Amino acid sequence: MADTVTWSTLRQLAGFRAENGCATSLYLNLDPSEVPTAGDAQTRMSALLNTAEKVDRKDLTHEQRGALKADFERIARWFDDEFDRDGAQAVVVFAAGLDNFWSTLALPEPVPDRFKVGYELYLAPLVSVVARADGTIVAVVGREQGHLYRLQAGRLQEIGDHFDEQHGRHDQGGWSQARYQRHIEKLVQEHLKDVAEVLDRSRRRLQVPKIVIVGSEETRSEFMDELSVEAREAVVGWAHAEAHAGPAQLLEVVTPVLVRAESEDEAEVLGRWREEAGRNGRAASGWEQTLEAASDGRVELLLFQEGVDHPAYRCPACGRAAASGGSCPLDGTRLEETDVGLDLAVHQTLAHGGAVWAIRHQQDLAPVEGIGALLRY
Repeated sequence: MADTVTWSTLRQLAGFRAENGCATSLYLNLDPSEVPTAGDAQTRMSALLNTAEKVDRKDLTHEQRGALKADFERIARWFDDEFDRDGAQAVVVFAAGLDNFWSTLALPEPVPDRFKVGYELYLAPLVSVVARADGTIVAVVGREQGHLYRLQAGRLQEIGDHFDEQHGRHDQGGWSQARYQRHIEKLVQEHLKDVAEVLDRSRRRLQVPKIVIVGSEETRSEFMDELSVEAREAVVGWAHAEAHAGPAQLLEVVTPVLVRAESEDEAEVLGRWREEAGRNGRAASGWEQTLEAASDGRVELLLFQEGVDHPAYRCPACGRAAASGGSCPLDGTRLEETDVGLDLAVHQTLAHGGAVWAIRHQQDLAPVEGIGALLRY
């Protein structure tokens, strides 16, 4: 089975550069609406590899061409013998045999079929897949239950379970109704307090910025009162689910909450970007400014409209990116043209410790060619 992609994985991949041969990046779409069967997936993979093998590689040495062919063959064998679809919406394979590099990733969202061969890995399609909601804690809270999940690579993984079954009415015995009810309410309050403490500990340990609560309106105010101030501020919304809903059903009901929170986050960060750009402050706008700032290590947060890309130029010696051709201002090497300017911006940003956001819900970047950045200086 392929691994799933995380921000940590993406940063590690951005640091790879093939020194001896070439790196192949192959993306295969597995959207069930387009690729419903294993046979359909096999056909697409074969077609993609056949296309990749036919590309002219005269710029490579005989050894490099042989290694590239071996990488293609390894990808085909892996897909035939080892790959387990298991709900994946897409898969990406990175291979560089001469540099002893191999990585496979299952993706929770579809991506277009594509392959790239170069000295660095083609990563731009992964940025949109690693959603900013990744890491969110989903807490299922009731008067008798408490389950904690963490959103990772498009799936909810259980991280904690706190269940307290309260006494039923058959346990009432000789108690008066009022006394018995007070006893039950005290048990419920203690249970909610315990769940809130477990949630807060998990939030601190995992350094999670967002929490979604799944529960009833009846439980909401009681549970919120038990949360710490920091945990309460991390709650981005509530949802309701049927009793005993599993992770897949829970993800379905919390997704609208996460989408709304993501849209609000985008509006907030774009507001910061507009303010800085409007006063010629710490912001870049358009491809020329953004690629230059990314290459200089000045980008704190790269912002791009999902789906945007642009031709650009790259220095083969130092990797510096530019919007126009000529010679590298650092070492004088002739810049090489590429059709994936966004990937250059992503690599340079991640390599210098910056972050990347794919803007999905707002259109503020449209007037500046779909790309901009908040800068460190």
